[in-house]
Amino acid sequence: MSFFHLRLFALLLMVLEWTRPGLSSPLRPICDLRVLDHFIKEAWDAEAAMRACKDACSIATNFTAPLTRVDFDVWEAMNIEEQAQEVQSGLHVLNETISSLQASNQTDVLQSHIDASISNIASIRQVLRSLSIPEYVPPASGGEDKEMQNVSSISELFQVHINFLRGKVRLLLANAPVCHQGVS
Repeated sequence: MSFFHLRLFALLLMVLEWTRPGLSSPLRPICDLRVLDHFIKEAWDAEAAMRACKDACSIATNFTAPLTRVDFDVWEAMNIEEQAQEVQSGLHVLNETISSLQASNQTDVLQSHIDASISNIASIRQVLRSLSIPEYVPPASGGEDKEMQNVSSISELFQVHINFLRGKVRLLLANAPVCHQGVS
């Protein structure tokens, strides 16, 4: 057997080991904020498309969205679990609100941005999972979350999406403990 064939065989064994049923390999942490920048750009593109679309993309209803304002003193006083809960709660609300648009028989352009946004939120949740950030847990009280706001247009909803990603999500990712292990 040639050296090339031995290397190929070793590579094949490694791939088979990683994909063996019953063994899930742990997610590798995704600490590069450029990943988030990609999702922000796509949200920006969706918001620009909604602004350009105007009447054809309007719906006469209010939408619930997370607050995007960050009080840095309050944020920094929170522990990582509290920050994670706030981000995961906001992503949950954005996902629910954007998903509700799917049934509104919108234009193909809007529908493609809705689908992309839902997919991107799922990907962001996967990034958070890779960083061992706790998943969303609905409040036990069932009460309304004080960290919400109402918006009156799809364009405004996507603007909130952008600001939420640029603010609270970025802060959480930038300070994820797993990304700072071994750094002094």
